[in-house]
Amino acid sequence: MSESPKREQWASRIGLVLAMAGNAVGLGNFLRFPAQAAKNGGGAFLIPYIVAFIVLGLPLMWIEWTMGRFGGQYGHHSTPGIFDSMGRRKFWKYFGVFGLWANLIIAAYYLYIESWCMAYAGFSLINGFAETAPKEFFAKLTGDTPNEIWAISSWGMAIFAVCIAINVGILSRGLAKGIEIVSKIGMPLLIVFAAILAIRGLMISPATDSHAVESPMVGLNFVWEPKFDSLTNPAVWLAAAGQIFFTLSIGMGSMHCYSSYLRKDDDVTLNGASGAWTNELCEVVLGGTILLPIAVAYLGLVAVQEMVAGGSGFGLGFMVFPKLFNYWGSFAPVAGFLWFGLLFFAAITSSLAMGQPIMAFLQDEFKFSREKSALAFGAMLLPLALPVAMLHSQSFFDEFDYWAGTFSLVVMAVGEAVLFAWIYGVDRGWNEMMRGADLKVPRIFYWIMKYVTPTFLIVILVTSIFKPQAGWEKYVASVTSGAAAPKWEWADDGMIGKLLHKDLPLKEGATPKEIAFNHNLKLVRTVDRGAMLAAFAGFAILVSIAWRKREAEGRNITP
Repeated sequence: MSESPKREQWASRIGLVLAMAGNAVGLGNFLRFPAQAAKNGGGAFLIPYIVAFIVLGLPLMWIEWTMGRFGGQYGHHSTPGIFDSMGRRKFWKYFGVFGLWANLIIAAYYLYIESWCMAYAGFSLINGFAETAPKEFFAKLTGDTPNEIWAISSWGMAIFAVCIAINVGILSRGLAKGIEIVSKIGMPLLIVFAAILAIRGLMISPATDSHAVESPMVGLNFVWEPKFDSLTNPAVWLAAAGQIFFTLSIGMGSMHCYSSYLRKDDDVTLNGASGAWTNELCEVVLGGTILLPIAVAYLGLVAVQEMVAGGSGFGLGFMVFPKLFNYWGSFAPVAGFLWFGLLFFAAITSSLAMGQPIMAFLQDEFKFSREKSALAFGAMLLPLALPVAMLHSQSFFDEFDYWAGTFSLVVMAVGEAVLFAWIYGVDRGWNEMMRGADLKVPRIFYWIMKYVTPTFLIVILVTSIFKPQAGWEKYVASVTSGAAAPKWEWADDGMIGKLLHKDLPLKEGATPKEIAFNHNLKLVRTVDRGAMLAAFAGFAILVSIAWRKREAEGRNITP
């Protein structure tokens, strides 16, 4: 069967690699990774992290590149078609809806954070944080106040609108003239900004800086000093696997889409590995050398560990860092601009990758032009983005982040790993991956892809669903020691706990206002879950219509 002509192609190999790296490099590289490292014992976290990168990150990266290139040869540039081309049942194209739905839902709140980075960078540059506390600035930017369901900030929403418009405008220019150019500019600038901050941070000395309490090397050593106690701690292994999984943007469908524009014999092994290594450079080397060393130098290791106990790093990066930069004198405005500027570049190169799969689907199946598909993406985004910006962060924002930005990614990754290794077949998949390969992947990865990666993913999925309040670490310890297991209660941050609103506890002695807020928050969460279900159903209907059109027109292109 002859190949279907592809609408677009990448202009250069370096542009493709930087775009893929930009897709993976996001806020989590500079905020979540250092926080996860601090929460899980620093160097004790790094060993499971590296193992997870080898048996989970790299295999999934190659799987997604291979699946994307394969589907692209048959005119598919989004996961419904890509999965359909590899699967043996009609079910797979509907499973591929996750690759459209997750990108839309994540973009609705991710672009909001991106607008914060833009606002913080500008405010830092004019030295605004010399007079204004970061928490005060954030409250004005978002309108978020305790026990108030509405959170409206007119100028914050204006910046959000500008951010959406920038993304839609870049996407309308296409792969080579839009996404690739931004990646070629944004990624090098991100690395330069990060390197400047890392070098300046390591120059902090208690001997010359009266605000420093210890050397930044304490924080750096904490991240890099090998510790082997983590090898018997299942909680650290799960945290490391989760970080690898989310840092590489696996399970979203954007990587499939980008690689679908490759030619039949274009390399996927070296390109895929290069994207993964670039991401790790930004995360481990740069991300691990900025947040923790600087924060530890001024706050002390124990204080920093307490601040990142939740594992996100958001509070440290947005609420504390602008104050710490004030200790750098005249360099403070520049430092703040560099920090939030690199976060903005990390965010926008990722958010562009969220819009492309949806636009590719509309172009492939409904013959939309590039400009029309970009506007359609913006139109789909607005009804979801508005409540994110207008309601308390514990409603639409948190729910979108958990269900689309966390849980569904694991679900999709499990599905694609099974599809590649067991439905399409690992033999066929391996041969497809190695065709045109510039990097000869060791044969051990054949067995890892077939057995280890799917098993690892299933364990992550199961432990996120059946998650006890006491944590798996205590359960494992009780079983191995022969002690009685802790009483089972669903964890607040697990899937079932989320469904039951256990993450919204009402404290004893709550005021009438707090009770009313809690009640309203649960009602709003019911609405946002309905919105997510409606979005998924809408994409599924569009897929059904598209495939009926294909059959009617005789263009149901499959292998």
